[in-house]
Amino acid sequence: FSEKIPEILLMVASMNAINGSLVALILPVWRDDALVVDLIHRLEIDHMAVEWIVAAVQPSQSLRDLERTGRIRLVVCEKPSRGGQMNAGAKIARAALLCFHHADSELRPEHLASLVNAAQTQGIIGGAFHRRFDDRRVWMTWWERLLRRISKVAGPLFGDQSLFVKTDVLRQLGGFANIPIMEDIDFSRRLRRLGPITLLDPPLWSSPRRFRRLGNTRTLFVNTALIAL
Repeated sequence: FSEKIPEILLMVASMNAINGSLVALILPVWRDDALVVDLIHRLEIDHMAVEWIVAAVQPSQSLRDLERTGRIRLVVCEKPSRGGQMNAGAKIARAALLCFHHADSELRPEHLASLVNAAQTQGIIGGAFHRRFDDRRVWMTWWERLLRRISKVAGPLFGDQSLFVKTDVLRQLGGFANIPIMEDIDFSRRLRRLGPITLLDPPLWSSPRRFRRLGNTRTLFVNTALIAL
């Protein structure tokens, strides 16, 4: 029964979503169309609580097929710019809470249930999920625990944590900056200035592709240097 709790929560939320979806999942995509299609097939639930919006550059036929059957809302963008793509997706969203999700990050029914709950909770302006690293060596798990404590009160929130924000708050902030990189750092800094942010569980596993390509130590060094700059 406990395994069905997230699905039950989503079904209850859908019954209460009288004026439309509670959560919009906005996925900026460039060359990762197959990951989005797989995600939709794995998580698609017939309810009103979540609307799927894909902001894609040169969308594949598989994405167009999902749009044709009404399973996603597709926004075609001219050039890759994660900030610009997320803003384009947010413009057509009808939900109370917008979540910007990377296609190569984990997403389970439990995460959707947490987002639906956040959408219905007064006082939440936005936030992200806690992080879970693929590398389970001791020093990485310690780093994970440290970040968990720090992120609640300070520090940047990263795009692969699935940033979320109430729709009216996003309008107040003017959306994401249309810059080549670090749009997530810029946005989370401005979001924190408005008030306390919320970190959700369960922790979100993000793709280790970049860590595996550059190595853990080098990736952490590069990330830290870019944030400092």
